[in-house]
Amino acid sequence: MTDALTLSDVTAGYGPTHVLNGISLALPRGERLAVIGRNGAGKTTLLATIMGLTRMHGGTVAVNGQDVTALAPYRRNALGVGLVPQTRDIFKSLSVEENLLAAQSGEATLDEAYALFPRLKERRRNGGAQLSGGEQQMLAIARTLMTGPEILLLDEPLEGLAPVICEQLMQVFEDIAADGRRTVVLVEQHAEAALGFASRALLMAGGGIVHDGPAESLKNSDLLERHIGVAMSH
Repeated sequence: MTDALTLSDVTAGYGPTHVLNGISLALPRGERLAVIGRNGAGKTTLLATIMGLTRMHGGTVAVNGQDVTALAPYRRNALGVGLVPQTRDIFKSLSVEENLLAAQSGEATLDEAYALFPRLKERRRNGGAQLSGGEQQMLAIARTLMTGPEILLLDEPLEGLAPVICEQLMQVFEDIAADGRRTVVLVEQHAEAALGFASRALLMAGGGIVHDGPAESLKNSDLLERHIGVAMSH
């Protein structure tokens, strides 16, 4: 079966600067991948490169076997790639419902979004600027889901949020991934939460991959402590 996402010897960055160096990665459909590393390791750039937001200096990116290396982000989105950026990027002057409808394409519905995020249904008439940080993050995720992505890229979705909101979001990610139809790539500083969700984990350092294997194996090694100064509780 063709992999959902393939990166082959990808070198990419911003302008002339190289951030990623020779990244190769193949994700089958339904894979849950956690991407972990220190700030500056290249995690956000990896997601941006999959989405088509960086300059490619070498290598190829393919979605379901189709080479998308030269395609603009909106074309990749139409092929099923969706990014929830760290910056959230909701329309603060629009209501929750208007934000969702503006992103809608394909078969995704408001009912599905509201089933995942009941809080958004309660706040559907509220403007984006009236939402809490956690609600804005819920809206950013729901907006991306309204595009019907088969490959969902999540960039630091738990950053700055209260523990109770983090737990709610991780449960939503479980629900999103449960049927095995979506490939989910989660970049996250909360290593324990990310590895608890993922089946596979990448550890990045210096724009490269220093570990790629089952999430469980990273939990039980000293690599995390060595590379990011975090020890897992066993």
